[in-house]
Amino acid sequence: MAKKIVVILGHPAAGSLCGAMASTYVDSAREAGAEVRLLELGALRFNPVLGTGHDGDQLLEPDLVAAQADLLWAEHLVWVYPIWWGAMPALMKGFIDRVLLPGFAFKYRQGSSLWDKLLLGRTAELLVTMDSPPWYFRWVTRMPGHHQMKKAILEFCGISPVRVHNFGPVRTADAVQRSRWLAHVVRLGMHHKASTAAPHRA
Repeated sequence: MAKKIVVILGHPAAGSLCGAMASTYVDSAREAGAEVRLLELGALRFNPVLGTGHDGDQLLEPDLVAAQADLLWAEHLVWVYPIWWGAMPALMKGFIDRVLLPGFAFKYRQGSSLWDKLLLGRTAELLVTMDSPPWYFRWVTRMPGHHQMKKAILEFCGISPVRVHNFGPVRTADAVQRSRWLAHVVRLGMHHKASTAAPHRA
């Protein structure tokens, strides 16, 4: 059975390197036989500000209702985004604030500090670009954006395991380096190619 994948482009600009990575992943995963849907956050119409917090009654825009349906449909989520000031872009954070709501992504237990993870059974990949060298992001700034996305958001909701792929530094990368990164993304998408079982011999 074909794997169901949703690719979420968290960069506001579809013409960015992240946009090229997202479309490359979509194409290669489809070539591998997966069913793939693409969510370009910059093309969605919604208010990224969770103005009333989780205690309010802020209605979801139609694009966010459709996005929630895509997340429920998916078996594997691929988030493609840059690191800006140590974390994801504001647009992507606003999307997460508005979509991964209590009752949809998680549910607090009555009278307890524990919670139920409502998105269990799904896995994720993070394709993350950055202007700093990945070693600097890891050892100097201690990867705040990765911990936020992996631990505090996705695993909190039950999405696990979460694999992280770093691409950087983007600022000084030439065309050859960018082509190598895109070739790596092709290989990531092709990992979803279904294996052909050997014929049974009586």
